[in-house]
Amino acid sequence: MLVNGIAVIVNDTVITRENIIEATLSDEQRFRNVFRDQPLRRDQEIERLRRDALDNLVERQLILHEFNTAGYRLPENLVDEHIRGTIRERFGDRPRMIKSLHAEGVTSEEFRKRVREEFIIGAMVAKNIAQEIIISPYKIETYYTENRDKFKLEDQVKLRMIVLTNKVDRNAEATRKFAEEIVAKMEAGAAFKEMASVYSDSTQRSQEGDWGWIDRSVLRPDLAEVAFSLKPGQRSGVIEKPEGCYLMLVEESRPAHVKPLSEIREAIEKELKVQEQQRLRKQWIERLKGKSFIRYFPL
Repeated sequence: MLVNGIAVIVNDTVITRENIIEATLSDEQRFRNVFRDQPLRRDQEIERLRRDALDNLVERQLILHEFNTAGYRLPENLVDEHIRGTIRERFGDRPRMIKSLHAEGVTSEEFRKRVREEFIIGAMVAKNIAQEIIISPYKIETYYTENRDKFKLEDQVKLRMIVLTNKVDRNAEATRKFAEEIVAKMEAGAAFKEMASVYSDSTQRSQEGDWGWIDRSVLRPDLAEVAFSLKPGQRSGVIEKPEGCYLMLVEESRPAHVKPLSEIREAIEKELKVQEQQRLRKQWIERLKGKSFIRYFPL
């Protein structure tokens, strides 16, 4: 636990260690639960979390200071409108908001200050970081060429599967016989997907046993071995396992390949836009730091 004290001074604003704890409290608790048996990893993750929180708090104060010293003005009616929208989205109505804030120990005035600052920061980011970024086709093609491994797909099959689990009222032998009865119905002309929608015990039952396109990692190795040995249109026999029986149908297959650029051009463009916005934001924050007073204190 951090003992409260000054963590950093940004211009005329003090950020305390308590501010950092407040910003990371819920995530810290989650990390303590997730890494309960890995104390070293837990402490590393919490330390990273606190560093990131401190950076975010510093950036926040730099942006607010820039707003206040650059002579910008924010009409209070815009703040009021933004607050009303925030109340609707987060709480539903004002009474629920007040009740929720009270439970958190937050006053209405503190809530208004937070929302006002969030509005200012959003407006300042929009003003100083270009939102409409143009990514050239050359950059997209270069990124694709240099990162082909990112877009590689392993061998895949389009799979349907019927899962029949052993139950209290259906032991392993009964389950196997039931699976064989289903196979007989399909050999007599019943559709695999119809049998899956009626008899399968898996969550894919409502999708007629459809698992979609999958690679080997989706299935257990023993089941993957069977699935990837089947040819398109081929159905497996009864696959007996300790927990029950499986029936598989491979509808299509495709070998390992790299996704064509035409399929992922839009995704690459979106990722490059995000990267460029992050770069521009970092440049902007560095400029704000260059004309600000910042002093860090040991944590």
